[in-house]
Amino acid sequence: MAKRDFYDVLGVSRSASAEEIKKAYRKKAKELHPDRNADNPDAESRFKEVNEAYEALKDPEKKAAYDRFGHAAFEGGMGGGGRGPGAGMHPGAGFSSTFSDVFEDLFGDFMGGARGGGRQRASRGSDLRYNMRVTLEEAYSGTQKSIRVPTLSTCDSCDGTGAEGGAEPVTCPTCSGMGKVRAQQGFFTIERTCPTCGGLGQIVKNPCKACGGAGRVEKERTLSVNIPAGVETGTRIRLSGEGEAGLRGGPAGDLYIFIELREHPIFQREGHDLYCRVPVSFATAALGGEVEVPTIDGGRSRVKVPAGVQSGKQLRLRGKGMPALRGAGTGDMFIELVVETPVNLTARQKELLREFESLSENNNPEGSSFFSKVKSFWDGMTG
Repeated sequence: MAKRDFYDVLGVSRSASAEEIKKAYRKKAKELHPDRNADNPDAESRFKEVNEAYEALKDPEKKAAYDRFGHAAFEGGMGGGGRGPGAGMHPGAGFSSTFSDVFEDLFGDFMGGARGGGRQRASRGSDLRYNMRVTLEEAYSGTQKSIRVPTLSTCDSCDGTGAEGGAEPVTCPTCSGMGKVRAQQGFFTIERTCPTCGGLGQIVKNPCKACGGAGRVEKERTLSVNIPAGVETGTRIRLSGEGEAGLRGGPAGDLYIFIELREHPIFQREGHDLYCRVPVSFATAALGGEVEVPTIDGGRSRVKVPAGVQSGKQLRLRGKGMPALRGAGTGDMFIELVVETPVNLTARQKELLREFESLSENNNPEGSSFFSKVKSFWDGMTG
């Protein structure tokens, strides 16, 4: 049976551009692929026909010969120079090569980046994390701390190149510096990381004895860290370039300091404000008076206690809280008064309290109000 015109096979005109021919081939190849047409016995032959047509028309020289001589351009009688798109090749090899090119064009960016772009030479070092606990006083005033960080640092013997004497690495002979190698598997070309250079594209002929060719050695460094005033739990401080050294002289990663505040025995922090529970005696709460309270800056403040104050009453000292991290003001300090019930009473104290209780008929407004509501509640239930 006479061969169909290659342009008709792909469904394009003779004036079609190379991009139009490739686009038409992609469409036909997907449409007629045997895996998608298991119930169509003609699909495989048409699939091969499409590949043969594209193999001839994708190459400018073959296309020019086909445009001039037709199918005869690829038959043996054309001066010995006309070899067909699949002549002399293993069955299916022409298709494999052709489809591989298109597959790579379609999915190359997803599988391994643009062509020639898989190489990784000097790579950036990893970032490091350090958890630091600070006191509330240190968070209030700011401080400077020294920390010891075990990390991978640039090898001094080879200046991070990994080669003895600081010599430059050479191009990997396996992947020719690409960092990746390709293997043909059936219809597809599979791209993998080069096993010789590990994707770097370079190898070290004479590895440095100090670092074994890695360009990095494990060391413990002492760093000075500035803790600004106003930090709180969760604050993150970034030290640029203080992480792990990069591979083969690549840039170093960063070191991140995560702050955690220690629990304070007196103050509790909420945002920029501080809270402090201050006990007052029964007599001071009833008669009024003053109490002395500490402040986070190490000072003291005298606070007036109003007569008849109840437990839970809050008093505010403005500007005695924590500073904002970036200088946007200062919080307040709230004092919560806690009325203490006396314990371990002497006989005389008990006698005086009983006498006081007998004279306190109208001195407990909150209790009187509560029990009045309770009486109304019970009367409603029984009524």
